[in-house]
Amino acid sequence: MKRFRRLFIANRGEVAARIARTCDTLGITPVFGVSEADREAPYVRGRESVVLGPARSSESYLARERIVQAAVQTQCSVLHPGWGFLAEDPLFASLTEAHGVTFIGPPAAVMQKLGRKTPAKVAMAAAGLKLIPGSDGVLRNVDQAREVAGATGFPVLLKAESGGGGRGMRIVRNVADVKDAYESAQAESVACFADGRLYLEKLIEGGRHIEIQLLADKYGHVVHLGERDCSVQRKHQKLIEESPALVLNDAEREQTLAAAVRAARAIGYVGAGTMEFLLDGDGELRFMEMNARLQVEHPVSEMRTGIDLVEAQIRIAGGEPLWFSQDDIELRGHAIECRINAEDPSNGFAPSPGVIERWKVAMEGDENVRVDTHVESGYEVPPHYDSLICKVIAWGKDRNAACDRLSKALQSIRCDGISTTTPMHLAVLSSQEFRDNQYDTRAVPGWES
Repeated sequence: MKRFRRLFIANRGEVAARIARTCDTLGITPVFGVSEADREAPYVRGRESVVLGPARSSESYLARERIVQAAVQTQCSVLHPGWGFLAEDPLFASLTEAHGVTFIGPPAAVMQKLGRKTPAKVAMAAAGLKLIPGSDGVLRNVDQAREVAGATGFPVLLKAESGGGGRGMRIVRNVADVKDAYESAQAESVACFADGRLYLEKLIEGGRHIEIQLLADKYGHVVHLGERDCSVQRKHQKLIEESPALVLNDAEREQTLAAAVRAARAIGYVGAGTMEFLLDGDGELRFMEMNARLQVEHPVSEMRTGIDLVEAQIRIAGGEPLWFSQDDIELRGHAIECRINAEDPSNGFAPSPGVIERWKVAMEGDENVRVDTHVESGYEVPPHYDSLICKVIAWGKDRNAACDRLSKALQSIRCDGISTTTPMHLAVLSSQEFRDNQYDTRAVPGWES
């Protein structure tokens, strides 16, 4: 079993700060790879760091060779890619391992299978999970897209084979729009993922987005940490996540959790991963994809179980077997998370970079409130990256208690100098449709977007 002393963090912002906290707990020295724009960031201050390159991500945070070289030169024996693109990049994982640095994540071969969405769906179907109707594999051309769409029934969704985050995705409602949607989705997929292959699924409107948190060691032991409901979304981007998903009954929950564990074991998964599902209008949970990484919303599962998922990733990467069984995991109460972005929700969610003149969350000392952030008073939010500046997570004995506590925590936030999405989150949390659990992925409850 490997004992890690120095760990290279190949990510930025809240992600890097979060990983470093666990490193500190485990007595591991974190080393940060940063861009020029982040070299003075608060989480780097007083720590070891390496400037990877300019602000542009392609020359810093996505520059595979530079990152691996920096990890080797700083004598780091292990690398954590965070929960961004590199976390699911089999080429990066292979490159890291080839230079003697342990990569925290599943084996490259498993990652490759999951990164290509259609082979992953075949594997999940073989494990007993229900799929969303659509193409059997990658579409050959526009003509086949028309044919499959007609057989599946409109509306349909064209999706990038190597996609994620809503990129390379287009809704098609009639046969006349197939060609333009196909070409548009393909162009975006090439630009984002250097891969123009598309597949097609039936568009499930009015569904709920459910995901299952999994952990697997290198010896075939797999456990779940419950499910999360991530249905509050805007343009396929998650805004609020909670656990458990009360839209499921106990039988549905147990059946799907067990099937997800079987599927992860069948494909030889290792590390932390998430299976994503859509609950359709007929009450069927249908598999969408598996993410070979931690999700932004993983603190929700940590709050319910008391398990540090980053610690689990590090220990699994070092060859340690899972030190608990499924029966040891207690799923307590209800947890809910809001993602606070530097955006102006009253102005079409326009980005709001700039200096945070004052930052304070008054309830940060509450043991049932968790604040994951990398900002402080005086921090300048750069315009180059994702606008996430903070996550606020609250726990309660039930959903209402968790929502009330989260609302109170959000009301205590003082963020002067920039606009944030906090007003939108407060509107959602106080809306009747959200409190009654009567909403779906089509619209943000309580907010006119």
